[in-house]
Amino acid sequence: MAKPKNILFIMFDQLRWDYLSCYGHPHLHTPHIDRLAARGVRFTRATIQSPICGSSRMSTYTGRYVHSHGASWNGIPLKVGEVTLGDHLRRAGMECYLVGKTHMRADEEGMARLGLAPDSLIGARVSECGFDVFERDDGMLPEGPDGYYDPDGAKHYNEWLRAKGYESDNPWHDFANSGLDDDGNVLSGWFLKHAPEAANIAEEDSETPYLTGRGIDFMSSHDGPWCCHLSYIKPHWPYIVPEPYASMYGPEHVLPVVRSDNEKANAHPVFRYFMDTIIGESFSKQEVREAVIPAYMGLIKQADDQMGRLFQWLEETGRMEDTMIVLTSDHGDYLGDHWMGEKTFFHDAAIKVPLIIYDPSPEADATRGTVCDALVESIDLAPTFVEVAGGEPPQHILEGESLMPILHGKAQDTKRDYVICEYDYAATPIAHLHGIGVRDAVCFMVANTRWKLIHFEGGHRPMLFDLEADPQELVDLGDSAAHEDVIAEMYDKLFAWTRRSAQRTTRSEAQLIEMRTKSRKRGVVLGVYDENDVPLELTVKYRGRKAPNRKTAPGKKDAPAS
Repeated sequence: MAKPKNILFIMFDQLRWDYLSCYGHPHLHTPHIDRLAARGVRFTRATIQSPICGSSRMSTYTGRYVHSHGASWNGIPLKVGEVTLGDHLRRAGMECYLVGKTHMRADEEGMARLGLAPDSLIGARVSECGFDVFERDDGMLPEGPDGYYDPDGAKHYNEWLRAKGYESDNPWHDFANSGLDDDGNVLSGWFLKHAPEAANIAEEDSETPYLTGRGIDFMSSHDGPWCCHLSYIKPHWPYIVPEPYASMYGPEHVLPVVRSDNEKANAHPVFRYFMDTIIGESFSKQEVREAVIPAYMGLIKQADDQMGRLFQWLEETGRMEDTMIVLTSDHGDYLGDHWMGEKTFFHDAAIKVPLIIYDPSPEADATRGTVCDALVESIDLAPTFVEVAGGEPPQHILEGESLMPILHGKAQDTKRDYVICEYDYAATPIAHLHGIGVRDAVCFMVANTRWKLIHFEGGHRPMLFDLEADPQELVDLGDSAAHEDVIAEMYDKLFAWTRRSAQRTTRSEAQLIEMRTKSRKRGVVLGVYDENDVPLELTVKYRGRKAPNRKTAPGKKDAPAS
């Protein structure tokens, strides 16, 4: 093939970058993902645009920073006017389908204002982040006293489980994400003490094999060209996995925690708010880490085995020869590092993700099995995909840059010299508990290969890390007088980013350049004193013209002289 016909875009949820053997994990062996890396390019500095599911994914799907698309936290709708990956690819002649999770919320008010019916073709695409949906499964079906977190979560999966004999009003919880004791009591996976339990489900019926099967179903039934976004739910919590994976790892495989007493004792006040959550306090306990991390590793091992199943199918059907494969994650997981659990802050554990790209074309032969240290952002995937589809990435809309020059050995770096990550925590309990106003509950990260600066609204000092001298990010230099010049330099980068023309999306650069002189050839000759001061061609419509004298109204005689 001269170039790939299709794109298989695989995204895991909450897969930490260093929990794959090709990224250096000493105990967790992932041979199938490693084999993909050996056939493609493995990126070591891939950064997401926000450390939370929804806003990170919206940046990936739009190719735009959070500050541009505005969907800054889970449940905040993507504006109805935002152009998405599906829109770009369809324009280039490639279908774009979803199998799995997006965490997208539709802008229902915006759709109603524009008269877009949710059940129309365009309305459905707007409601689904631009994807045509083969099966959407956001995976989460928690239930509390006020009802379900997401009533449509695991919808088709639950129906499938019931058809297979898993009898429950919520088999997603009772079987796929819970254990079972000897008396038949459900041991909910929501409680971290149950993480070492085996999920009460046949392994082949659990979520990751299920979605792999659905991805194969899609590819079997579509000729292409297509982009299939196969978006997995795991290894996102609840942290529980079926056998044989539940027994594969134990406390002896848990890596030493990355944190220090000084880091906590001298924590930046806003960072301390994040440390002191119930999640941070739980994951600060070694017993919690020893219960959870083996299950997390089991979920990843299961995911790798499913990649083996998927790649074998691609090989057997010949699709490996005409399909680009992109494998990444929406964010990482602290797992107790820096006194934190979850994601929602800016250490590499949360904002750095694995990114592996396999391109079957001959042009990519020179880079097979290579490692790229370039500064890459998740927004780079959309322009890359548009180029693969044969289109021209619209740079007035897409804020990332295509990675094709790197994949084909024509470049070793991106054009950027810094990366950006944003977090808006205005809707979180942290903001509520500490009385932080909505406009102040936001922070930004700007980083290059040496320094990482975190800016907080609300009048707080920044945080600063020296990534060369302190790769574990344990020493905050944000109040160091000796680093004032570095802080100023990093702020200059952040300010340069804020000054970009991110909202001018209705005219391309070429159109703007054309507009510079277009009005003069359409009769607008402002500031011209004499017609001979400008080229004749610009004023030809204004020369040699005759008209009757109508300074006096028709039928009205001139007034008599006095």
